[in-house]
Amino acid sequence: MDRQQRVVRELLDAHGRTYADEAGIRLKDTPQPLYRLLVLAHLLSARIRASVALATARALHEAGLRDPRSMAEADWQERVDALGRGGYRRYDERTATQLGETAELLTERWGGDLRRLRREADGKVSELRHLLQEFPGIGPAGADIFLREAQGVWPEAAPYLDAKALQGAERLNLPKDPGRLTELAGRTDPAVLAAALVRAAMDKDVAEDTLRRAG
Repeated sequence: MDRQQRVVRELLDAHGRTYADEAGIRLKDTPQPLYRLLVLAHLLSARIRASVALATARALHEAGLRDPRSMAEADWQERVDALGRGGYRRYDERTATQLGETAELLTERWGGDLRRLRREADGKVSELRHLLQEFPGIGPAGADIFLREAQGVWPEAAPYLDAKALQGAERLNLPKDPGRLTELAGRTDPAVLAAALVRAAMDKDVAEDTLRRAG
């Protein structure tokens, strides 16, 4: 095993967990988990700590706001209160509005099912990314987060290693080529690899500790 393989293995051993999994989402290609991932991508794309976004995703689920219908039917204050319980206070009012609008758009245009959006994209990742950005509050960063996490169940998107993941690779002195990175990771789910690389990009200590343990 060469050094780059050791670095990837150490990174995955310590940080190989998707953000969806950490938020309590058992991701499958079915409507509710995909919707919860969309909400998580929205929350993570704000300038707020990932731990707060993850806690807020769990709080929304605990409040019963786990599908487009329940989110749209909840009143604005219910959404604000759930966001607040997760610690998502800085953006709570705007986000409460956007979550309601997103649920309505998803219901009206795609029948509440993101798999229909996927079919509309017809296998084109660039179109997937474009369509995701039609949701209020989902910009380029949010679309990237969604696709990084969804690539395990939407394999046409894999390997989806965006600029943030490749920033982590650079910090770890790894190649910035998605194909080469997936080779180094072996049979690891590319969504897990992407999440681990993002953690290295977001936290200097993750990168330094990984390099130290790789020797």
